[in-house]
Amino acid sequence: MSKIRVLIVDDSVVIRRIVSDVLTADPELEVVGTAANGRIALAKIPQVNPDIITLDVEMPEMDGLETIAAIRKLYPRLPVIMFSTLTQRGAATTLDALTLGASDYVTKPANVGSVAAAQQSLRDQLIPKIKGLCCKLETPAPKVLKASVDSTRSHPSVRLGQSQSRVDIVAIGVSTGGPNALAVLMPGFPADFPVPIVIVQHMPPVFTKLLADRLSSLSSLTVCEATPGEEVRAGRVYVAPGDYHMIVKRAGAVVRIATNQEKSENSCRPAVDVLFRSVVQVYGAASLGVILTGMGQDGLRGCEQIREAGGQIISQDEASSVVWGMPGFVAKAGLPDQVLPLNEIAPEIVRRVNKGRPERQSSRVMPSIR
Repeated sequence: MSKIRVLIVDDSVVIRRIVSDVLTADPELEVVGTAANGRIALAKIPQVNPDIITLDVEMPEMDGLETIAAIRKLYPRLPVIMFSTLTQRGAATTLDALTLGASDYVTKPANVGSVAAAQQSLRDQLIPKIKGLCCKLETPAPKVLKASVDSTRSHPSVRLGQSQSRVDIVAIGVSTGGPNALAVLMPGFPADFPVPIVIVQHMPPVFTKLLADRLSSLSSLTVCEATPGEEVRAGRVYVAPGDYHMIVKRAGAVVRIATNQEKSENSCRPAVDVLFRSVVQVYGAASLGVILTGMGQDGLRGCEQIREAGGQIISQDEASSVVWGMPGFVAKAGLPDQVLPLNEIAPEIVRRVNKGRPERQSSRVMPSIR
């Protein structure tokens, strides 16, 4: 099997050396070139023919935003991972880059104490994303496989003969490609959407607050980074804060948000499985789980629990996913009611949520009591 060819673009000589050393040590990767800015990178792409590019955000002459815009015009399918700092400015620029077509991002190791720690951080964060974006087939699905699925349409055998429960909450899990997927999804919800939406997007601190603000500007609904103790209300959207698991908990007559920093699950914090488990505990069969683009299989166990409780599942299809990892595992396990292209998911959610409801709703929908 041929190695994955990587072009490293960063204005820092030190960073280029550290990233090169880490990637070269992996037998499946090959560093075919480096560049100090975007202008040099554009000249090198046809020379070295990379499979993927790691791209610094802040560079002289031609920065990451200008470069990703140029790459997308010339090489629309070439995967690009942004390499950014964990600061508000870095996060905002990274989100801009994702909007312009970057495939994913990795935060630069900072204050890790040693070169060895920085290298380990890159091995943990960067290498899996490079392989995930360059390999069309991920790790084989686990033994929970129950049925094959047409990745572009519904899977009617899943719900044959079963009635669908009323939906009182929508829980969404997403990772690689998520900011753009959510930017497509959120405008599809009407201002009078009658249930709450809770979201886990795999992102670090700072990024999640900026993401929530951007989604709020695109949506008729209020989107916010969730805060502990906040009441879960109909028509509001809660994004899990970076580095914290988010759960929902019943507190008397209301449901509230809680967060914690318990151990990561599926190498993720926040984790989709953690949120989905709590949603099932509170809302039971009235839960609708949605799994969008992303690497790995976070959300698979949570979707199993939603199905076992009688709830509903929608999964994004392969063609519209940046990486068909998370939704692919769920689809291949035979769990979704439907597997849909991204642009069809919001209308389907709205249809399912409105099913069995009168046209006019009160401002709050109370969760079902199990």
